Amino acid sequence: MPLDRTGQAEAFDAIGDRYDEAFPHKEGQVTSAEWLIRSLPAGARVLDLGCGTGIPTALQLAKAGLQVVGVDLSETMVALARDNVPTGVFHQADIADLRPGGPRDLGRFDAVAAFFSLLMLPRAEIPLTLRTVHHLLPPGGLFALSMVEADVDDFSIPFIGSTIRVSGYLGDELREVVEAADFEIVEESSYTYAPSSADVPPEVQIFLRCRRRT
Repeated sequence: MPLDRTGQAEAFDAIGDRYDEAFPHKEGQVTSAEWLIRSLPAGARVLDLGCGTGIPTALQLAKAGLQVVGVDLSETMVALARDNVPTGVFHQADIADLRPGGPRDLGRFDAVAAFFSLLMLPRAEIPLTLRTVHHLLPPGGLFALSMVEADVDDFSIPFIGSTIRVSGYLGDELREVVEAADFEIVEESSYTYAPSSADVPPEVQIFLRCRRRT
């Protein structure tokens, strides 16, 4: 499948640390990361997929004594994450690079967090990415993800002075896609969120906390 990331990384390079200013309240992410921390043994290895600036997730996991590896498409975001979370290991890479037999092998993980990173993919790629996450985890491995609830596919939106393309699902369809990738959804929550940036509309955020079945 040909991948089109045109403008996606560049938009986040331009946004830089303004991202955290535009999205200051991340209760859903914090709660899901707390679930990972409670459920994992000390020193467990966790992948933050689409790590952004490393705040809050990578920092929260690292402070809890977990081994954090972060991946992001944006060079600027990776540089910020390295500054914000000095004990983490961060790579500039595409999610698709981590697929079985792909060009980047970061090993296996006890858990994966993907907070709003799948949002940046066309719908056609999302099931493939979920299979990649499945590949990176052992049976019973943990997977925490979030998406904005929206019936859109590769749709362009203004975003903090730039333009990005996003995809989403309504709640029932998102659950079906995740379960079809052989994950059990063990907890779910949702939040109505109004970003501080005037050009980002209010949204409903869905958080799923899952285990790999087999």
